[in-house]
Amino acid sequence: MINQLLRFNPILKEKIWGGDKLQTILNKETDKTNVGESWEISDVEGDTSIVSNGDLKGKNLNQLIKEYKQDILGEKVYQIFEDKFPLLIKFIDAKKKLSLQVHPNDILAQKRHNSLGKTEMWYIVNSDKKAKIIIGFSEETNRDSFIKTIQEGNELELLNVDYVKKGDTFLVPAGRIHAIGKGVLLAEIQETSDITYRISDWNRKDAEGNKRDLHLDLALDAIDYSAKSNYKAEYLKKKNTPSNIVDCKYFTTNFLHLTKDLSVDHYDKDSFVIYMCVEGDALLEYGNKQEKIKMGETVLMPACLKKMNIITNNAKLLEVYIK
Repeated sequence: MINQLLRFNPILKEKIWGGDKLQTILNKETDKTNVGESWEISDVEGDTSIVSNGDLKGKNLNQLIKEYKQDILGEKVYQIFEDKFPLLIKFIDAKKKLSLQVHPNDILAQKRHNSLGKTEMWYIVNSDKKAKIIIGFSEETNRDSFIKTIQEGNELELLNVDYVKKGDTFLVPAGRIHAIGKGVLLAEIQETSDITYRISDWNRKDAEGNKRDLHLDLALDAIDYSAKSNYKAEYLKKKNTPSNIVDCKYFTTNFLHLTKDLSVDHYDKDSFVIYMCVEGDALLEYGNKQEKIKMGETVLMPACLKKMNIITNNAKLLEVYIK
């Protein structure tokens, strides 16, 4: 049986659009520049997270799952995903806007890439004034109409743009077209998949003067051309109790704003539980052990650990698990 909370060394990714907020706001230590992503928990091939604390320090996540199985994942989750961790947890800093992109669903990703698809959600941790995102279409359209706007260089014509602020949350199902705008720092929770189809990169060139590859032909079959009146995930921000933000087949995410200490138990869950700290800090006490979690840090609570006390310093946490 595994008897500790798990912390991991962040996997930091330089990006053409990355900045320095992962260092200056979330206190990530690195000599890299233009850091766009911090992979907090990953079982993506070639980027498997390494434990940074306790008796299991130095072991990678995939090794642990193979050794401890349902003790980490939970019985039902293990039956579905076996020796793979089903979620990829990130912080993203967009100093410049990201490409216009879409992710395939599970069926298409399995067919084309032998992979899971990519449904994800965003929680805005920090944003510059008038920062915005592109998410979905502003009106229902179709493949031919969208191709025409791309060819004419008017892709923004059909797209929905939302201005964002700290605490805003968005569910981005596979198939929903999107782009994170400049000045946005967010937490991202997604299926374990690194498949992205770039539709437009705004004619951007890298330091060598090269444009990045686009995948329009692949994207057209993946896009959901319907439209919504509101793409923001509305939720109650109650204090000292979990407020549900997103509840989908891939993950459930709750928001916890703690102004006083809280005792939590997860006997009703057959799943690991992840805590991402998006503001303040807290001490996580379990058994005779404890782990401090600060803004920008992530902790994995294995499924076999069911109780914990959270000693708060005005912490705001995202609580993530699979139903």
